[in-house]
Amino acid sequence: MYKELFGVFDDADAFRRFRTGDEYDAVVAGEYLTVGLRDPALGVTGRSDVYEHDAGHCVVWGEAFCPTGGDDVAAWLADAYAERGTDALAALNGSYLVALEHGDEALVATDPIRSWECFYTDAPGTRVFGSDAASVGRTVDAPRVSRRALREFLHLSVVFGRRTLLESVSRVPFDATLGPDGVTPLDRFVYDPGKFDYAAELARRLRTAIERRSDYPGETGLLLSAGYDSRVLLAELPHISQCYTVGDSDGEEVTRAAEVAAQYGVSHTALDSTDDYLLVDANKSRYGQGIKESLHVHHADQTDAIGVDSVYHGLLWDTLFRGHFLEPSTLPVGGIEVPLGGLDPDADPVDALLGRIGYTETGSHRLRDFSGVGPDDHEAFARRAVAEAVDDVRERIVDDDRAVDVQNVIDACGIVNQPTLPFRTHLADNFLESFVAVDSGLLEWHLRTPPEHRSTETFLAAARRLDGDILRHRPPNRPYDSALLNGAVDLCRRTLPFVDHDSASWPSRTENFERHQLDQRLFPERGYLHELRPRHKLRVADVERWLGDCLDANVDRDPLAVIDAGLRSR
Repeated sequence: MYKELFGVFDDADAFRRFRTGDEYDAVVAGEYLTVGLRDPALGVTGRSDVYEHDAGHCVVWGEAFCPTGGDDVAAWLADAYAERGTDALAALNGSYLVALEHGDEALVATDPIRSWECFYTDAPGTRVFGSDAASVGRTVDAPRVSRRALREFLHLSVVFGRRTLLESVSRVPFDATLGPDGVTPLDRFVYDPGKFDYAAELARRLRTAIERRSDYPGETGLLLSAGYDSRVLLAELPHISQCYTVGDSDGEEVTRAAEVAAQYGVSHTALDSTDDYLLVDANKSRYGQGIKESLHVHHADQTDAIGVDSVYHGLLWDTLFRGHFLEPSTLPVGGIEVPLGGLDPDADPVDALLGRIGYTETGSHRLRDFSGVGPDDHEAFARRAVAEAVDDVRERIVDDDRAVDVQNVIDACGIVNQPTLPFRTHLADNFLESFVAVDSGLLEWHLRTPPEHRSTETFLAAARRLDGDILRHRPPNRPYDSALLNGAVDLCRRTLPFVDHDSASWPSRTENFERHQLDQRLFPERGYLHELRPRHKLRVADVERWLGDCLDANVDRDPLAVIDAGLRSR
């Protein structure tokens, strides 16, 4: 990757066993921790920063702000750690990785919601860590593919918890630190609901979070959908010079987004899907890190068309502010679940999460089992994997009596295993990218707001406080504020003849796959794979490209060979 953090829990000599250091913008060496970082924005206010002092050093990589303001975030954290230890991390704001040595102590920390993954392994004899799974994986001699992780990825689109596609490589847990001998959980992300004016407070914190990130250099762009979220950024950032929307230039999504851009006097560009929109290659699969689908990097084939220096986006706004993962009360009507308003008090977390994460029963049924369990047990495997992820979250995040709410469990599990993060990883690797949603004030709002108020209704009330005319051009699939009315409209568009129902936010996978003959491009000599659904074929391609082109190592691929043989025999 262009942007990377890589290090060892050891000195500079140990670091040079794996890296020369020439490929990094800075290398900071200590007795217990040595780190190399690459970031074109090193030194820009709010971006990666390095500080060395008598007792050690501190590296902050990504987007980070100290509570006192100013440019020296690494120096602030080093001083704060000397006074308060890991408690100082609770005051650090942003989307980042921290690598810190103080005296004989050394640690690496993620931000509160692990918006940057950190991978590590002890296989080379020295604990190695980094932001790029492939870079860490290449330090392992003859790594083996994890059957459990592979099966989770193919059936569910994500690898859960701390696992990766390689048996010998792990991820730093959610809201935790990594040390030379283990990991230590933190308590920055814990639900603590209270009573206050939820909409007013959300509006205030959105404005503060956006203002904090409003002064990035160069030409600035916004990935603008026709939905609710990114238009708030457009309303609050007057210096945006260009908006971009992925989709067909004559489709409803692009047309409506262009109207929103015009409302705020900003130029708009449609990023029409090309022949390579769904194509999985090494340049795209690397951003999934072998643990998430590259499918969510919708703009990957149009990177060169995004002609700006800094990019804003609304990723995770629906998750953190509008309850994307929460389970509503619904009524089944004609095969459609029509929302009745409110949340289901008896929701089953596994049922709620399966579809939202990426499981489909009919699609998974076509994947031949490769781990010794009967092929008809794919659903049991999927449910068991999600249930284990739910139990882990229940124990770590929502075990306080004030917060034990099944909806908090569902939301937290979705956030811990967020499948869409490759979207921002690609943006951050190619532009100076700002992740507004993970501002500490906004995360605190999420944790303090009861699940029934983490809703579209609350969000729209907050948005209107920022701009009373923000919904002049409504999303094509949500013409009303009411979820019930929007559900009824969706039902009519899907079922009534002579009614246009093309309101999808993204280009059709199936149509795109067929139109651009991706079966022949991805699997030219393996016709037995062509029977899979497009999304599952893309997952197979993701795994193969990441292992073969990104990892570039002598990998034991026996699990891949077994699944391939099973599919071929059908």
